[in-house]
Amino acid sequence: MFNRRQLRIKVLQTLYAFHSDKDGSVEEAHKLLLKALDKTYDLYLLLLMLIGEMQDAAIERIESGRMKQQPTHEDLHPNTKFVNNKPLRVIIKSKLLAKEAANRNLGWGQEQDLIKRLFKSLVSSDEYSAYMNNEERGFQHDRESLNRMFRKHIVNDESLQEWIEEQSILWSDDMDLASSIVLKTVKTINEDSEDLIISEMWKDDGDDREFLEHLFSRTLAMGAEHDKAIEEAASNWDIERIATMDLLLLRMALAEARTFESVPLKVTINEYIDLAKFYSTEKSGAFVNGVLDKLFGAMREDGRIVKTGRGLIE
Repeated sequence: MFNRRQLRIKVLQTLYAFHSDKDGSVEEAHKLLLKALDKTYDLYLLLLMLIGEMQDAAIERIESGRMKQQPTHEDLHPNTKFVNNKPLRVIIKSKLLAKEAANRNLGWGQEQDLIKRLFKSLVSSDEYSAYMNNEERGFQHDRESLNRMFRKHIVNDESLQEWIEEQSILWSDDMDLASSIVLKTVKTINEDSEDLIISEMWKDDGDDREFLEHLFSRTLAMGAEHDKAIEEAASNWDIERIATMDLLLLRMALAEARTFESVPLKVTINEYIDLAKFYSTEKSGAFVNGVLDKLFGAMREDGRIVKTGRGLIE
């Protein structure tokens, strides 16, 4: 489920929290790292379940209309296209999703007010109206429309965004990843699907889990050595004057370059420049670029960085 950039971000966030907590231990930081990843996976499952909750809200709306004292023709003859959406029904009936949610104690049972607000907002959206008023039928149409409603409206709803921020300070950063995996999951549903193909947290080969663990542990273990190298490379800066986020990114980049022989140096330097631009100051990208370019060149020459195959900075 997790791509390398997301893993780098999680390590960076954990290292920042560890750096800020003077009384924290490495063991506690490691637990925090794994918990953060686990919470991201929870978000993925919750968003997938949220699509199913929209069907329940739609059914409740239809039943409420029929129960009116003076129901309209529309109340008595509702448009049931959404509640009969075939991929949506696969999500609702998914035993694998229900089992995983139960194991993790996940659900929307306590958030029915939020569900109602989300569905009410969805009904008023252009995506929902276009789908309901379209006479086209068919599995592919249902699936594409469901993904479009989720992508363009549900995950961008302000009520949901506020709820996400209240649940976890890290979930806002996770929304793009979790949402993209939900969309991929829905796309795997076909007409013969009896259940969902739920994305696993880790690939079977274990490479990403190993990348995470080694990047975290080696960044900490090599921190003192790399701080000296960074201070020498940033000749106009004392180590104390370098922004904390920039320092952590430089430590991580150096640890990655020296630990993972198959990761090209160009990939490493570009990734950390991008992270510096996003998570640190306006000038951080150029600063990180300059320091890493200088250090990578020196470490290649003295053998501290060894790459197999491609990977040298041209």
